Amino acid sequence: MEFYTFNKNRGKKIPNFNSDFIMSRIIHTQKEAQIGCMYLEKNGIIGYHQATVPQLLLILTGEGYVRNGDDKYFKVLPGDAVFWEKDEWHETKSDNGLTAIVIESEELNPALFMSLKL
Repeated sequence: MEFYTFNKNRGKKIPNFNSDFIMSRIIHTQKEAQIGCMYLEKNGIIGYHQATVPQLLLILTGEGYVRNGDDKYFKVLPGDAVFWEKDEWHETKSDNGLTAIVIESEELNPALFMSLKL
């Protein structure tokens, strides 16, 4: 399990085409990827299971806790990204709810665009 950040202060201002926004790059894949949005309600859980492919969880709103094969939970907040390798056991839970994007693909390398969370 690795922790990255995609929060606003890690992004780059984009002025092209008279634009005025900040872009935090997350991932690029050559292979097929599945992208979904997960909504955990109060006391919600994504049960303990093995990742079938590398998986990147991007916390958008709320807060929660994640773990891998260890029993230690780590708090996650908006702007946090959690990466699990294929076959890695993991779980996500939230006391008050959270919304997250999940990206799954045989080819994920979040270190190319995001900084490790310190």
